[in-house]
Amino acid sequence: MPPDTEHAPQKVLILGGTAEARLLAERLIAEGHLVTTSLAGRTNDPILPAGAVRIGGFGGAEGLAVYLRTEGFDRMIDATHPFARRISENAIKAAAISGVPLEQRLRPRWQKQPGDRWRSVTTLEAAAEVLPSGATVFLALGRQYLDAFVGRDDCRFVVRMVDAPEMPLAFADYTLVLGKPASDPDREADLFTAYGVTHLVCRNSGGPAGYAKILAARRLALPVVMLERD
Repeated sequence: MPPDTEHAPQKVLILGGTAEARLLAERLIAEGHLVTTSLAGRTNDPILPAGAVRIGGFGGAEGLAVYLRTEGFDRMIDATHPFARRISENAIKAAAISGVPLEQRLRPRWQKQPGDRWRSVTTLEAAAEVLPSGATVFLALGRQYLDAFVGRDDCRFVVRMVDAPEMPLAFADYTLVLGKPASDPDREADLFTAYGVTHLVCRNSGGPAGYAKILAARRLALPVVMLERD
C-alpha cells in the first residue's frame, strides 16, 4: 500500500526545471514535506523553486540511485521537460536500483486546432529537411537541438536562446534573440512579424508556458514544423 503522503511528512526529490516543478515544490512544502529540487544547470540564471535546490548531474542512473539512498529520500518525482529523455530514463533505472518510488508528471501534448498549419516530424533531421529554400525560420529550440539545421545555408534563421552562446553559431545567416518566450501571443506575433518569419520550428512540449508562440503562428497563418515526442 502506498504511503499516506497527505499526512506523513516525506523527504521528496523533484527532478525539475519546469514551471510545473516549481508549483509542485511550493505545494509539497506547504503540506509539510521536505523538498529538494534538482536542476540540470543549463541556464545561467534559473528561476529557483522553494525549498532546497541541487544543480548539476548525478553521474548517470547509478549516481542518482546513490544520492537517493545517501540522502534518505522517501520518493522521487520526475517533473522535467518532456524532451529531457536521458534524465527520465535515468530516474526509472535509479528508482529500480534504490527502491525509492518514482512518480512521473508528464504534460499532455498540444493538440492541433483549427487554423494550425502543422507539419509533424519525429526527428530534427526531418524538421530541417522539410523547410523550403528561402525560408526565414524561427527556431524555438534549446541550444542542443540546433546542429541539424546548420547545413541549411539556403535558409535564414532566427534563433531564440535564454543565454548568449559562448561562441558564434555555425549558421550561414542567422539572428540571435535573447530571452525567454513571452506568455502573450501578441508579443510573440510581433516578434515573428518584426523578423519576417515565414516558418516556426518547435517541440511539442505541451503546457501553457510555451503555447503563446503556437497561438501567434495560428493568428499569422505561419507553417509550424512540430517535433513530436517518441
